[in-house]
Amino acid sequence: MVAGRLKVAVHGHTDNTGDPQANQQLSEDRAMAVQRWLETKSRSAFPEGRVQVYAHGATEPVASNSTVEGKAKNRRVEIVLGN
Repeated sequence: MVAGRLKVAVHGHTDNTGDPQANQQLSEDRAMAVQRWLETKSRSAFPEGRVQVYAHGATEPVASNSTVEGKAKNRRVEIVLGN
C-alpha cells in the first residue's frame, strides 16, 4: 500500500480569474477528479475514505496572478500524504 495507512489529502487550487464562487467549485472539481483517478487506479491502495478533498479556489496562490506564467502555476492540484 502506498505510504501505509496515512491519509491522503488532495488540495485543488485556481488562479484569480473569474468569479470566486466558480473558482471554488473548479478547485473542488479538480481535486475530486484526482481523488476518483486514485481510487479507480488502485482500490487497494486508495480505499474509499482514505483520500480527503480540499478546495481552496484562488485563496492560496504560489505565484503572482499578474502574469500568464504565475496564473498557470496557481492552477494546480497538490497531493499531501499524512495530513
